[in-house]
Amino acid sequence: MSRIGKLPINIPKSVTISVSKDNVVTTKGPLGELHQEIHPDITIELQDNHLIVSRPTDEKRHRSMHGLYRSLINNMVIGVSEGFTVKQEFVGVGYKAEAKGQLLEMSLGYSHDIVFQIPNEISVEAVTDRRANPIVTLKSCDKQLLGHVAAKIRSLRSPEPYKGKGIKFVNEQLRRKAGKSASV
Repeated sequence: MSRIGKLPINIPKSVTISVSKDNVVTTKGPLGELHQEIHPDITIELQDNHLIVSRPTDEKRHRSMHGLYRSLINNMVIGVSEGFTVKQEFVGVGYKAEAKGQLLEMSLGYSHDIVFQIPNEISVEAVTDRRANPIVTLKSCDKQLLGHVAAKIRSLRSPEPYKGKGIKFVNEQLRRKAGKSASV
């Protein structure tokens, strides 16, 4: 039995979940509404304030889908009730970030500034304190979309191992390399 798949999903009072005939799970909460299509083999049962995901057989395909869909539905419930936040730090001399509505304007050491369009489902905030690295905060109820956008921003200037310059997640530990050793 899948350790993750057999865990029941607790549903807060502010969240409503509905399953349609064509296996689409819809979660509604104070922060938004999310939809996820579920494979027809996986069954979902609502019991009191819990949601139970089950599979028909112990085939490898069913076992993998069991844990996957349970995690996806759980992330939807957490997203519409609490939301998700990702913070990224711009480490480097002259690196800047400025949020203008749904546009994120970044200066990352290239010859031109980079303007990144943020999807409407994500709210963006850029904070630049004096004598500190700029920090960009992304908030959304959709964990999958949030991770995708954060990875895309990070790929514009990923951290390098010698000085640590680049875009990194806050509290991320980078593996640093010792540079050239001086000859005696």
